[in-house]
Amino acid sequence: MVDKVMLLRKLAEMEDYLGQIKEFSHITPEDYAKDWKTQRIVERTLQIMIEICVDIANHIIADRKYRVPFSYADTFKVLQEEGIIHAELSGNMERMARFRNILVHHYNKLDASTMVTLLREQLEDFLRYKDSILRTLESP
Repeated sequence: MVDKVMLLRKLAEMEDYLGQIKEFSHITPEDYAKDWKTQRIVERTLQIMIEICVDIANHIIADRKYRVPFSYADTFKVLQEEGIIHAELSGNMERMARFRNILVHHYNKLDASTMVTLLREQLEDFLRYKDSILRTLESP
């Protein structure tokens, strides 16, 4: 059985992190590139948020005995295949999961403009994901 309490806790935690990371959404690429503390906060917080989304997906996938995903990105594809998230959100979250790998393994390849664009234009995907999961938890 899906542990709704645990998933709701994870969603609340993700939303807290989202509020924190949004504080940096008005930074310029130039300021971002010069400030290692901001980089660390934004990049680590984003990594945690993505991992929370993957954890939630994996819990639902295991509980409902959906096919086993072969990667972090594939967890969102499985949710799409099962009608939990729509194709556009799945694609965005798959890209976010791949980006998590860059965050974790290739720090030197991060571009300040890319990070600032992500802060300004892609954080709402986390709220859309949350809403999709909440709808799933409400249905039998």
